[in-house]
Amino acid sequence: MIVSVLSKASESAARIGIITSGRIGGAVARNRVRRRMREIVRVERSRLLTGIWLVIVARRPAVEADFNELRAEWQQLSRRAAIFSEES
Repeated sequence: MIVSVLSKASESAARIGIITSGRIGGAVARNRVRRRMREIVRVERSRLLTGIWLVIVARRPAVEADFNELRAEWQQLSRRAAIFSEES
């Protein structure tokens, strides 16, 4: 997956978009990946910095990956992007 971050100056809550293109597979596969990614982000949402916009682009290997593999990839990319607040 790819995680893009845009830092905004506002103090609003983080905004998140998840993209699953038709190249991933059929509607069932795309929706399964999207549901898994939404759940992973939902659990971590309280730790996200305020005022950022995230775009998560799922790639083809996300279809074969299980939930724990997707979560590990998200955690690695989010640590690299430094999008978690220090207080939580």
